[in-house]
Amino acid sequence: MSTGTTRKHTALPKAQILIEALPWLTRHHGKIVVIKFGGNAMVNEELKAAFAQDVVFLRHAGLKPVVVHGGGPQISAALDKHGIVSEFKAGLRVTTEDAMDVVRMVLAGHVQRELVGLLNQHGPLAVGLTGEDAHTITATKHTPEIDGELVDIGRVGEITEIDTGAIKALLADGRIPVVSSIARSQDDGHVYNVNADTAAAALAAALGAETLMVLTDVEGLYEDWPNSDEVISRLTASQLEKLLPELSSGMVPKMEGCLHAVRNGVNTARVIDGRVQHSILLEIFTDEGIGTMVVPDESDQGDPA
Repeated sequence: MSTGTTRKHTALPKAQILIEALPWLTRHHGKIVVIKFGGNAMVNEELKAAFAQDVVFLRHAGLKPVVVHGGGPQISAALDKHGIVSEFKAGLRVTTEDAMDVVRMVLAGHVQRELVGLLNQHGPLAVGLTGEDAHTITATKHTPEIDGELVDIGRVGEITEIDTGAIKALLADGRIPVVSSIARSQDDGHVYNVNADTAAAALAAALGAETLMVLTDVEGLYEDWPNSDEVISRLTASQLEKLLPELSSGMVPKMEGCLHAVRNGVNTARVIDGRVQHSILLEIFTDEGIGTMVVPDESDQGDPA
């Protein structure tokens, strides 16, 4: 076989892959996509690099990605180093004043810096900010109810307001905003640690995003876990609402975030397996997709990608 023929055969599948992506590229062009970065993708070097490539690809393909991140594993490690015990109540980290200083340092000073650095290997694209900046995320103290009693879990916030001004300005300038899930206080001059899944959903709704994507360490929402590992590929907001009481505690904020997003103007919300390299591109630009997609109840929403 001649060199020219060999080249033609190896190039053709690449062309077919690009053509398959065309309807999705057309549909998503100019649209905002909010991506919650978390799970194994945050700690595995190869997955981190692939995530950064995916986000930059979206930007160059004409989409407007916004990245929101937490940093659970990194926060736990830093608290251990400072001799502060990690304690969880109602699925949320108890955040004392001392712990909040560490949370802020880790999220804004370590996790965000690393992610911005990975994205900016591909050009002057990413800009880091926290919810404190330009009043992007405002919160009040969250006091969960456990066994009928309200419990004080410290500097954990409940989001009350989103100001999208700074993020929209960055997007208009062609940048990729990278947002740490820390909020300014509405009423007491402090800062709050807010759940990153919740923050991503609130930002997606406020920005009128086309899609919210939440990276997890599972394949998606399982049909009948642990009896089956069959993943539900698509469900409506009402179907998800019925399932919420049965979900494991780790999935609840993710799925509640998806529900909030699609009930507040976001066309689709997806939970995808962040352990799969390039899972974001597979979900947005291929016929198969991966993970679980949540759509609004209204039948007149059209058929989302």
